[in-house]
Amino acid sequence: MTSNPLRDPRDRRLPRVPEPCALVVFGITGDLARKKLLPAVYDLANRGLLPTNFALLGFARRDWGDMEFAELARTAAREHARTPWREEVWERLAASVRFVQGSFDDDAAFDELAAALADLESSHGIGGNAAFYLSIPPSLFPVVLRQMERTGMAESTDDRWRRVVVEKPFGTDLPSSRELNELVDSVFSAQDVFRIDHYLGKETVQNLMALRFANSLFEPVWNAQHVDSVQITMAEDVGIGGRADFYERTGAARDVLQNHLLQLLALTAMEEPVEFAAEDIRTEKLKVLRAISLPADMRQFAVRGQYEQGWLAGQRACGYRDEKGVSAESTTETYAAVRLGVETRRWAGVPFYLRTGKRLPRRVTEIALSFRKAPHLPFAPTDTEELGHNQLVVRVQPDEGMTLKFGSKVPGSVMEVRDVSMDFLYGEQFTEASPEAYERLLLDVLLGDATLFPRNAEVEASWAVIDPLEEFWADTTPYPYRAGEWGPRAAEEMLAAEGRAWRRP
Repeated sequence: MTSNPLRDPRDRRLPRVPEPCALVVFGITGDLARKKLLPAVYDLANRGLLPTNFALLGFARRDWGDMEFAELARTAAREHARTPWREEVWERLAASVRFVQGSFDDDAAFDELAAALADLESSHGIGGNAAFYLSIPPSLFPVVLRQMERTGMAESTDDRWRRVVVEKPFGTDLPSSRELNELVDSVFSAQDVFRIDHYLGKETVQNLMALRFANSLFEPVWNAQHVDSVQITMAEDVGIGGRADFYERTGAARDVLQNHLLQLLALTAMEEPVEFAAEDIRTEKLKVLRAISLPADMRQFAVRGQYEQGWLAGQRACGYRDEKGVSAESTTETYAAVRLGVETRRWAGVPFYLRTGKRLPRRVTEIALSFRKAPHLPFAPTDTEELGHNQLVVRVQPDEGMTLKFGSKVPGSVMEVRDVSMDFLYGEQFTEASPEAYERLLLDVLLGDATLFPRNAEVEASWAVIDPLEEFWADTTPYPYRAGEWGPRAAEEMLAAEGRAWRRP
């Protein structure tokens, strides 16, 4: 393929289109594939970001043919697509859709899958390139990876690339994470393994780096000298849905704290990378993750909770133990909050408060930096009764954008200073809607761009933070909180002990 002589290869503004390739999805009939992956494939095609020579292969137990699978894929894509539906786009995609039926321990089915990939090289010109998406429970990874190794599907050569996408959770603790990493890296080369954390695909998360490193306004105050504390919140208003089996074995800390929130912490606290390249960014994130310190008093500063029956959005919500498939004696947490430190010169002494929970009042993810108060205020105390800390809030979802809170005089004949806010909303500032996280991440996998994907060392460093917490919580019972509340009282007391309070999103 010849390059365009009029295009600067360093210019990232023009759309990047992958080489001819195939995307193979294991577990194609699951919720993730139907609600996220298939719509993302359609949206990429609709935006002209898939190569002309592209094929989609589904692998599952269902006894389907290509036409039946294509109809399921069409229904899923049309129902959940972000971009407008265009039948001609789907028809082009449908011509390249294939389905292979079989179970994961079926040698013949994997032989058939390998043969189907080989056939696509001649029929669709995919050039032997393929990405394999493991949209399956982690317990099934070993058998699928061994099958791929046996059939030679995992082998990259000088003429083709083969990549694998692994969904979280990456193990259940540090030993299991290392075991899983060793298995994946023994079948695929390390640079061909993409561990996906969909939060890193969100525009506002990526904008955090632009906010810090493209502006001289924020970086000088982005340190312990000016920042009083940092709060990172991921709140969900839903319960566990039909995921009782998974959630009973996992809990909120392993499900969200270990990956999403620690990744957000790393991006917030990292130093400026040498350049905006995958390896340089991961190096700086890893330094932060390895510098995290746990609270000395975990009983005070590591809180977990479990929702009980309550009211949410005017409707009665059942308690966690009343959810279908959950034990009546369950001690699994649906809420976790912890105070962490980052032992670097930039952040020494600044507490990072992380919290996540289900059945909270609203769905929101945000990063809030609270700045120190001015060392001296020349105003009378009564003039500043409604003045708090300056804050910079990055809203990851929903209502993506930023809020800057600062003090301003109230119009009138007297001096009264109170907090006001300046808001920046993506939806108002830019005409193009933000792509879905899976849209961006799938495209990066096909391009081979690993910037937004954590490597082994990051995953293991995160488990090194979570494992001591899980060990401490092992013999404890979660604090109860009503559905529709912002967590248990103990979480409020955790911050109150240091003269702070949780921000209400």
